[in-house]
Amino acid sequence: MSFAAELKSIPFAELLQRSRDASPADVRRRISEGSPSLADFAALISPAASGELEAMCRASQELTRRRFGRVIRLFAPLYLSNECINNCTYCGFSRDNQILRVTLGRDEVVREAQELTSQGFRNLLLVAGEHPKFVSNGYMAECVAALHPLVPSISLEIGPMETADYLPIVRSGADGLVVYQETYDRAVYETLHTAGPKRNFDWRLDCPERAYAAGFRRLGIGALHGLADWRYEALATAAHAAYLLRHCWKAMVTVSLPRIRPCAGEFQPITQFGDRELVQLVAAFRLFLPDVGLVLSTREPGPLRDGLLPLGITHASAGSHTEPGGYTGAGRERLHHTIRGRMQDLPAGSTPAPVGRSSGATGQFEIADHRSAAEMAAVIRGLGYEPVWKDWDSALTA
Repeated sequence: MSFAAELKSIPFAELLQRSRDASPADVRRRISEGSPSLADFAALISPAASGELEAMCRASQELTRRRFGRVIRLFAPLYLSNECINNCTYCGFSRDNQILRVTLGRDEVVREAQELTSQGFRNLLLVAGEHPKFVSNGYMAECVAALHPLVPSISLEIGPMETADYLPIVRSGADGLVVYQETYDRAVYETLHTAGPKRNFDWRLDCPERAYAAGFRRLGIGALHGLADWRYEALATAAHAAYLLRHCWKAMVTVSLPRIRPCAGEFQPITQFGDRELVQLVAAFRLFLPDVGLVLSTREPGPLRDGLLPLGITHASAGSHTEPGGYTGAGRERLHHTIRGRMQDLPAGSTPAPVGRSSGATGQFEIADHRSAAEMAAVIRGLGYEPVWKDWDSALTA
C-alpha cells in the first residue's frame, strides 16, 4: 500500500482530539519514555506540551547528540530555472506571476556551482520550477553530470517524475530528492493549486517512493507551514516520514519545517505558526523520529536559527539565493517574461539593474538569514558544533 492510500486510513480527528486532551503529566511521561506512536507525537505537539517546552528541548538536544554527534551538515540551494507551468497561489514562481524568468545553461550552472564550492560547499540542492519545455529529465541529467566531478553530493528539488525518468539522473550522479507535499490537507491543497500537473495530490505524495525505486539514497519531505492547521500538517508529515523509514529503509529520510515567506504574488499565510510552535515541533520530531534528519533553511531569521540549531537540527543551508544565477549573475542577459509557455522579451531598457552578483531574475521567496557560508560556519563552531561540508562520496558505492 502506498502512503497516499495509507494517509486516508489515519484517524486524524482522533489524534487531534488526543492532542487537545493531553495533560502536562501525559507529556512528561512521553518525554521520558520516548515516542513510538503517532498518539505520543500528538501529545508532544499539544497545547499542554508548550508548558513542557524546556524539558522537551533538553531531551531533543541530548537525543540528537547521541544519534548524530555534534555536527551540522551545510548545504546550498542552486536554482536552475524559475519557469513553471503550475499555478500555486503561495509560490513566487507560479505561472501567472509576471516575474523575470530565466533558465541557466549547463555552463552557467557549472559557474554557479564553482562559486559555491569556492565557499566550501560540497552538498548542493538543485532547484527548478516544473516546466517540461524548459526543465526536462534530459536537462537535469545533463546538469547533474556536469556538476558531479565538482560536487560529491547532489540533491534535486524539481517537479515529480516517473521512476524511469529518474533513472538517468541517478546514473548521472544525483543521490537525493526533496519533494514537499506543501500541505497534506486535500481540501486546502485543491484550493491552492489551481492549474498544472501539481494539482494531482496523490501523484505528488507518492513521489518519494518512485524516487527510492530509482535509486536515490536521500529522501526529503515536509509541509509548508502557513497553509493549513500546523498540528494536522505535523501529524501527516510525521506519519509520512515513519512510512518512508519502514518502506524505503535503505535511504536516509530528512524532514524540513519551512514557513511561508514573502514572494511574488503577495500571498499571505492562511494559518499562524509562531516561533514557539516551531521550537516545539523541532523537539517533537526528534523525540518521535530519533534517526530522521531535520533541515533548517534560511527562511528563518538568524537569531531564531542560532537558537534552533542545537535543539535537533542536523542540516542547514547558508548564504542562499532563491533566483537562478543568484551567485554569479549567470543568465542576466536573457531575462524575459513567459506567457502561455512562450518567452516574451523585455522592452528595451527595462532590464533591472543587478544587485550584487544576482542575475536579476525573480526569486522563489525572500530569505530571512543573509549570513554567508563562512559566517554560518563560525556560528556553528561557536555553539560547540562542527560544520560538515562533505559527508558523502560516490566512491563509497562505486
